[in-house]
Amino acid sequence: MYALYKQTHPPSGVELCVYCNFYSSQESNLVVVGTTQLRIYKLYYQNEKSSTDEKTSDAAPKKKKLELVGQYSVFGNIETLQAVRLAGNSRDSLLLSFKAAKLSIIEYDPTTHDIKTRSLHFFEDEKIKTNSIVQDRPPIVRIDPERRCAVMLIYGTHLVVLPFRQEGGLEEHDLDSGVSGSGRSPVLPSYIINTKELDEKTCNIVDLQFLHGYYEPTLLILYEPIKTWAGRLAMRRDTCALVAISLNMSEKVHPVIWQLGSLPFDCYSVLAVPKPISGVLVFTTNSLLYLNQSVPPYGVSLNSIAESSTSFPLKPQESVTITLENAHAIFISNDKFVVSLKGGEIYVVTLVADGIRSVRSFNFDKAAASVLTSCICECGDGYLFLGSRLGNSLLVKYTEKPQDLGDLFSPGVDPPNAKRRRMDSDFTYAIDDIDEVEVYGHHEEAGVELTSYTFEVCDSLLNIGPCTCLDMGEPGFLSEEFSESLDPDVELVSCSGYGKNGALTVLQRTVRPQVVTTFELPGCTDMWTVLSQNKEEPTLEDSKYHSFLILSRQDSSMVLKTEQEIMELDNSGFTTQHPTIFAGNLGNGRYILQITPLGIRLLEGVNQVQHIPMDSGLSSIIWCSIADPYVILMTADGSVVFLKFVIDANGPSLTVSRPPVSQGSKVCTCCIYKDVSGLLKTEKAGAPEASVPSPQPQPQPELRPVQKTSLDLDEEDEMLYGDSSAIFNTEPEEPSKPEKKGEPKVEVKDEPVKPTYWCVLCRQNGVLEIYTLPDFKLVFYVKNFNMAPKVLVDSKDPGQGAGNISSVRDEESIGIKEILLTGLGYKKQRVTLVALVDQDLLIYEAFYFTEKAVGGHLNLRFRRVQHSILIREKKVKTSKNKADEEQAKTKVASLRVFEDISSYAGIFVCGSFPHWIFVTNRGALRCHPMSIDGPVTCFAAFHNVNCPKGFLYFNTKGELRISVLPTHLSYDSPWPVRKVPLRCTPHMVSYNRESKTYAIVTSEQEPCKHIPRVTPEDKEFIDTNRDSRFIYPMMDKFTIQLMSPLSWEIIPNTRHDLEEWEHVAAMKNLMLHSQETHTGRKGFICVGTTMLYGEEFASRGRILIFDIIEVVPEPGQPLTKNKFKLLYDKEQKGPVTALNQVNGYLVSGIGQKIYIWNFENNDLIGMAFIDTQLYIHSLVTIRNFVLAADLVKSITLLRLQTETKTLAFVSKDPHNLEVYGTEFFIDGTQLGFLASDADQNLILFTYQPEAIESAGGQRLLQRADINIGSHVTSMFRIRAKSGEKLGGEKAKDLRQLTYFGTLDGGLGFLLPMTEKTYRRLHMLQTKLVDCIPHLAGLNPKAFRMLQSKRHSLSNPHRNVLDWELLSKFIHLSLMERQEVAKKIGTTPSQILDDMMDVERACDRF
Repeated sequence: MYALYKQTHPPSGVELCVYCNFYSSQESNLVVVGTTQLRIYKLYYQNEKSSTDEKTSDAAPKKKKLELVGQYSVFGNIETLQAVRLAGNSRDSLLLSFKAAKLSIIEYDPTTHDIKTRSLHFFEDEKIKTNSIVQDRPPIVRIDPERRCAVMLIYGTHLVVLPFRQEGGLEEHDLDSGVSGSGRSPVLPSYIINTKELDEKTCNIVDLQFLHGYYEPTLLILYEPIKTWAGRLAMRRDTCALVAISLNMSEKVHPVIWQLGSLPFDCYSVLAVPKPISGVLVFTTNSLLYLNQSVPPYGVSLNSIAESSTSFPLKPQESVTITLENAHAIFISNDKFVVSLKGGEIYVVTLVADGIRSVRSFNFDKAAASVLTSCICECGDGYLFLGSRLGNSLLVKYTEKPQDLGDLFSPGVDPPNAKRRRMDSDFTYAIDDIDEVEVYGHHEEAGVELTSYTFEVCDSLLNIGPCTCLDMGEPGFLSEEFSESLDPDVELVSCSGYGKNGALTVLQRTVRPQVVTTFELPGCTDMWTVLSQNKEEPTLEDSKYHSFLILSRQDSSMVLKTEQEIMELDNSGFTTQHPTIFAGNLGNGRYILQITPLGIRLLEGVNQVQHIPMDSGLSSIIWCSIADPYVILMTADGSVVFLKFVIDANGPSLTVSRPPVSQGSKVCTCCIYKDVSGLLKTEKAGAPEASVPSPQPQPQPELRPVQKTSLDLDEEDEMLYGDSSAIFNTEPEEPSKPEKKGEPKVEVKDEPVKPTYWCVLCRQNGVLEIYTLPDFKLVFYVKNFNMAPKVLVDSKDPGQGAGNISSVRDEESIGIKEILLTGLGYKKQRVTLVALVDQDLLIYEAFYFTEKAVGGHLNLRFRRVQHSILIREKKVKTSKNKADEEQAKTKVASLRVFEDISSYAGIFVCGSFPHWIFVTNRGALRCHPMSIDGPVTCFAAFHNVNCPKGFLYFNTKGELRISVLPTHLSYDSPWPVRKVPLRCTPHMVSYNRESKTYAIVTSEQEPCKHIPRVTPEDKEFIDTNRDSRFIYPMMDKFTIQLMSPLSWEIIPNTRHDLEEWEHVAAMKNLMLHSQETHTGRKGFICVGTTMLYGEEFASRGRILIFDIIEVVPEPGQPLTKNKFKLLYDKEQKGPVTALNQVNGYLVSGIGQKIYIWNFENNDLIGMAFIDTQLYIHSLVTIRNFVLAADLVKSITLLRLQTETKTLAFVSKDPHNLEVYGTEFFIDGTQLGFLASDADQNLILFTYQPEAIESAGGQRLLQRADINIGSHVTSMFRIRAKSGEKLGGEKAKDLRQLTYFGTLDGGLGFLLPMTEKTYRRLHMLQTKLVDCIPHLAGLNPKAFRMLQSKRHSLSNPHRNVLDWELLSKFIHLSLMERQEVAKKIGTTPSQILDDMMDVERACDRF
């Protein structure tokens, strides 16, 4: 069996973060890492208010927001992330370390606006590995604060020292080799220190840090020579020790300069204290210690457990009872640090020092409660970034609170106001008000001046992980136009988060428009919506509504007036006898331009103002592009006409001219662009340093002006003239023009950037040219644009007449069908070039680059962006003549820019596979397909009374759909998503089809204050009373509830609480036998539970079976029509750990036995049972087969024989495997068994009794495997989408996708492949491993190889394709594609067709 693995949603959790100057020396970036994803953000100011006229001086100060400026994926899980500035560099480089012992140094490359790998360091040595006890320990990297060296701990026992070259001064290595100048490597040769050589006992290293204030780099190592644990403290305690070594890198000696033993056993991390205090803080679970050389240690106990668990001298810390376990801390000044606890509480701790280097006391100030953090970093100017794997990551601003003892609980903003303000700016996060920081006020009288802080959330990054349980369900709302489709429409629901960050995440892959109404209008080829202004009425808000809808047919046009109703206009200044090429607004929305093949009309309302016939000697007009006041027309013979709109004394008029464009190859498409980003500039800025692209000469404002989420009032004005929206030259993707740091911040008033106009022409020989308007001066020239190069580099002006000379004749070259240059994102600052070339959609982003600029040309280049849109169609053979005929007809634009559809802006791509491209202020390019209504022929934005901020589109059946974009989802994420906060941990979710509701199992933590004890008859509970500073253990209290997908609210009165000490181990909606339905089956919610009383009690559990019944709803609460009815509830002989159904019978895993029950008359009657391995935690079934997953003993296949009522063993995998999740893998008639394991592998087994190695079918054979780099606990299957054959009838696709969610917040699936396609794509994959450079020097083949901690006797089988690597083929230029395909003996089109088939098969949700 062959399969393909594809990650459809990248991991969204955040594990590591660092703040550094990555893109340029003047501007800092926030670099965030989650498993394989590296994301780079910039912080920028954005006003909360969305209106321009209100003065915001008295309102809250501006907040910074995060904007994504780069996203990269690597073939390996990033274990640690550090930033350092190397010698001779003006930007910071990143040090990334990977499993076992790899280290890559990467940095930004300004010439290609991409990342380049600076150096690779590999220390995986068998000799070192075999001596180490823990071999799978990820490497830890630390950097000396003076940037002299980095140290990497590998295998937990060896330190690798990487010395960095210092500025100036030659070293021995240079003298030997005689190399000097810029060719030198910034990293000097490394050497390895075995920690055992420092001291025999230095093993089990817990943490290491460099200390501040020493002459040589000094490394502090915290270690535990002899381990102990809580149960052995009576015999052995205070086992930790620390040692500090001074690194002399030229001599390669490392003397020990400080040692200290007998530290508490629960030390888990150290934090170096900056100068002038210096020294080190040691964090233990229950105490906090300050240590420094030659100063007596100072420690405080944070709860009463510390006093009984250590003999280290500790003072009790007043009024603080916390535990520091899993806490993350960072210094925000030289004597204050922020610590985020495992429950999300944030404390600001001040070190009170007396004298020079000794700390007298700590002052804890509880500042806020926020997300459960996994990493924390300081982002300058009083901002903190809290990265989280379990919730949304937050950007938080902290401010010192003035010391007034007034109302302590109103720090600046009371939460309801903050929530309301957030709602205006970003509705999804308003729903998700988990992100609110709860603020505490606290004041302490002391001799020392102490400040307390307030925290407020400025921005958050959505995280859908950890996806612990997934289920499919039907959407609550679906327009009835789509509900009759053969393929049912489903959405994904996942449990996400933990504790107070717990939520349900609703995901849809595709955009589902909400249809307001549908008109049947066959034969329409294109449409436009235009505004007009009535002279009588003043310009009110209504005038922003579209007034006319113009439809074009093959030989005529139709004009509709759009008000409350939509009616056809009979006699008007519009021409209806000819098809319309284009219609649009001029003069700031007041005048309407209508262009037909042989004429141009200018109208005001319905009255014609000017008509210019264009039939004299010109071939007909086939294309038009407009940017008020300029218009570019293109005629069928490839010549260009330029119109300019002027209002003078005689009124409005258009002037026509023939632009002085160099003659040459025929122009095949053109586009006009109004630039308000200030990025397109021709004057050369003097570059101060060669290596840094210089900032632009305009003032660099730190504070950006008002952000408009919804374009209001002067919307059209701004679109056209940009007068109220000031756009500075800080193009977000252009980190090379940063905001200056260190200079005093000037609040620059909104200085509008003067809009500039540009024209882009593409010729048939593949040349792309950009001209200035209105004087048509050539400022950018690229040859072979149709070959889709990675970077578009301006080349010299070809001179007159040279345009004809081309390596490829016009007829043979690949045609550029359409081009669009537009500004996207925050204030349209992302200059984006989108083109349709052959069957590819190319997206380029502009970036600022001055080094090799041609004088008088644009100072920029374009970089190709990777995206997921494939719009390729299967080619149907057509005769040559037909193709030529079609060419002569008018072209319908496929790329439609929209400004404000439900407050989103972006580009819509029409065609057979329509897509939305959104770019919001967050800066990420989001591509979402809209496959629900088939191909879309044309599209237009439509703002109307009955359809506010909506859109229109035609499908291929000739239906005009008037629709809006549903706003309950956020489209600014990899999948359209809605996060429903639960504020408790969700464990399981299951969809019940009959009642269309979800059952969810959640748990909340409560302190446990009594302990069960064995008594002769039964058990009794003893209350424990400890002192006030004791921290009680937390217990999960489980509940089951119903949730409605209509409003995503918990249905009132459906809560069923389980007993104390009882855990839910399994909950599913199972189709069991029932006499109530005509099919004989009905869905019941079945729950299996376990009682956890501790080691002295035999473990027991219960099976609960609920029916969801319909009752009369309570008045005013329509959701209460559904209720739980408990049908069965009995204790079992052991813990119920897994449930499922087979042929209508209930299957349960109870301990290591599997039972089959028949459910009748509300009772379970045992039918059959079988003994299996140790602990069955998951059961999946298909027909009469049961696949059981064991905790450590892999998987077992069983079969139910109904005639004899027996459960028979079929086959099992004889090896040990720690299974996390299982599911069947279905390819037509073949059945495979998929298991995910503790080492992040997916392994596919098959049952092949005829194979010799299967011992007559006793053993399951491992057939395929892949490592996906994330843990998977929940899987499900869904039928693959069947593709259409050429005849139009559906091809029957019997394959099923096996979908899964990962604990890192990603989604993926495995798709079965035919052998022929597999072989072809596998050859391509092997070629791509060595054909293209991989980021950070990682090998995709090694990453996807089966990983195992133990050496097994079987070899990996692979047999699974990796889409991540294959998709790199799509992003190659056409020449490279040709070369790679040639090497494996096939054609690019064959490979792309195969990839299209995969895309179509997995087009679900």
